[in-house]
Amino acid sequence: MNETQPSLFPAAPSRNTLWIHITSPRWRWILFVGVGAVLILAVWLGFGRSAKTQFDLTRYNIPLDQIVEGGPAKDGIPAILAPRFVTANDATYLANKDRVLGLSLGTEAKAYPIKILNWHEVVNDRVGGKDVFISYCPLCGTGMAFDSTINGRPHTFGVSGLVYQSNVLIYDHQTESLWSQIGMQAVTGPLTGEKLTPIFLEHTTWSEWHTAHPTTLVLSTKTGSFRNYDRDPYIGYAENRELFFDTAHFDPRYHPKEWVVGIELNGVTKAYAFSEIKKVRSPIHDQLGGQAITIHADLQARSVSVTDATGRPLPSVMAYWFAWYTFHPKTEIFTAH
Repeated sequence: MNETQPSLFPAAPSRNTLWIHITSPRWRWILFVGVGAVLILAVWLGFGRSAKTQFDLTRYNIPLDQIVEGGPAKDGIPAILAPRFVTANDATYLANKDRVLGLSLGTEAKAYPIKILNWHEVVNDRVGGKDVFISYCPLCGTGMAFDSTINGRPHTFGVSGLVYQSNVLIYDHQTESLWSQIGMQAVTGPLTGEKLTPIFLEHTTWSEWHTAHPTTLVLSTKTGSFRNYDRDPYIGYAENRELFFDTAHFDPRYHPKEWVVGIELNGVTKAYAFSEIKKVRSPIHDQLGGQAITIHADLQARSVSVTDATGRPLPSVMAYWFAWYTFHPKTEIFTAH
């Protein structure tokens, strides 16, 4: 019999048939949606996120293509220009374990709760007769205080809406130069290259700070902005290995969000990871930049202070490991023996 057996595989469509399908309205729509989805995904992953900004970038000392938009526009995160304070007894919005940045100058001590700084990032203030500003970058975990007098002139600072190496870029209202918080210098604008003078600041719990400074004042939740300071907009971020923005340098020796204490002395930097600190007895005596230093750790409060040979406090910064390393790729690293 010469009956034709049915094929197990369908015949391949002709070129004409394929062309008719591809150019049909239905397929054109599928291709349009697919290409659009790819472009949206590319933007979401960070493609083409170079900053479009009103700041003057004609002078700079960092790669401009590494300045990216952080989300909110300029002043979208409102810096606090006229801070209000309450007594420790009236700071009922704080629990003992809440984190604060503590600053003590002269006879005056002030606490700046992280739950407020998460929403404002910069506080312009005057403490112990000195004009200062307190900055906090939730992406890096870095709380730092600086003298706000530059070249003999007081400055005030705001949040630019831009980031560099996943770290907040601050700007001054007087010249609109952009300043790197961890880099501690102006990176664009008329003041490019000018350095900030850091001030010793403690990153600790409210309980520890209050015990050490019973007469401390506390930044009030009456900031002039409507924010829910009991809600953490960065919940879960500290435990996640993922970053919101790319960095130029990466080191896998620690979890990216491992807490470290970073110190810079005489041009030499060193990181003390909490996972190393907890293996040895506090205080830790060390040498850095040709000087003797002492690291005092309170593991329960997750706070560290650093002093020189005379007991004078030295500025240091608590930061996530990725943040310290990307700004200090040649950093020395303390390891427990």
